[in-house]
Amino acid sequence: MFMKLRARPFASLVLGSLVLFPMHSLPFAQSVTSNAPPRDPGVVHIGVLGLFHPHQLTVSVPAGNALVLRTAEERIVLERSSGMDSAAIRISAGAILLSAGSRTVHASEVIITGRKNDPVDFVLSVPGKITRHYRGRLTVQPSDGSLTAIVTMDRETAVASVVAAESASETPVEALKAQAVATRSYFVAGGGRHHDFDFCDTTHCQFLREPPPPESATARAVAATRDLVLTHESQPFAAMYTRSCSGRTHTPAELGLPSSTYPYFSVECKYCRAHSVRWTSRIPARNGAGLHSSDESARLSLDRRLGWSAIQSNDFVAQNDGGEIIVHGTGQGHGIGLCQSGARALAEDGATFQKILSHYYPGTKIARSPV
Repeated sequence: MFMKLRARPFASLVLGSLVLFPMHSLPFAQSVTSNAPPRDPGVVHIGVLGLFHPHQLTVSVPAGNALVLRTAEERIVLERSSGMDSAAIRISAGAILLSAGSRTVHASEVIITGRKNDPVDFVLSVPGKITRHYRGRLTVQPSDGSLTAIVTMDRETAVASVVAAESASETPVEALKAQAVATRSYFVAGGGRHHDFDFCDTTHCQFLREPPPPESATARAVAATRDLVLTHESQPFAAMYTRSCSGRTHTPAELGLPSSTYPYFSVECKYCRAHSVRWTSRIPARNGAGLHSSDESARLSLDRRLGWSAIQSNDFVAQNDGGEIIVHGTGQGHGIGLCQSGARALAEDGATFQKILSHYYPGTKIARSPV
């Protein structure tokens, strides 16, 4: 989706070099047939840590909690007071091998909840690579030689987790509210891009980390906008956003992308016009054949091969320099929809979240989504 310019690295800079400068997922892709459970509008199913194609996961219990691990035939409780507070889940011969304390269980699926089959706080790790704290119910399944981890969580928890990942600590509350509405709109209208679950936790859908503390500005902003979504012609749409435009946002057509249910407009962003993010990259000439600005698909294809910091936006000029191509650009992300840098500046100048959203999404209304 993406993101703004901030003084410190955003959550999007996590997951190693894989998502260094993400561009909000483009909800123009053809939908796929989902095998996920029937969708409760107040709940989302999010595939997590899939970028690592894990062969092993470790689940552990935070202090004050208890986790119940269920298979078809077994039930294991993890609790710090019992001395057994973590379990290893491995893929073995196309199935799951679950190890906790002295117990080893073979299973086709592991489901992790609270004692009453309720959502619970838990910590999930790909050993040696990444650790995340989630709240929800976890399902782990084998898939194509690796493990698929799916967190089923309350939609508002998911919104707060994304906004926390997308926002710097100093972001004004009205900008946080605008981000929350855009994020929720994507969850309401942007599904259907994956088998087995609704969304992933990368910029292909929306970047997601742990939920913020209840007393945080992010949590308060999400609560203040609860169930509010953006609509066009009375229908919610999967709102796109970008980290930093170059002074004017783009339309999908300008970037060679198919149209969406909302006809995005190119709008002026005074902040980015005056404070453009400037970047320079050097890429091998063999990788830059045919490289030109305003081609989002080609940019993403190149970034997948070279890393997300290679071509950070669609506004750049390129020149040959022997065996390399030097690329000078401005902005970060695809430049469509809400500009996070501009939204922050508008909020600092006193704009409400409604004003911010109407500026970047002209012709839309804010409505309450049924839960």
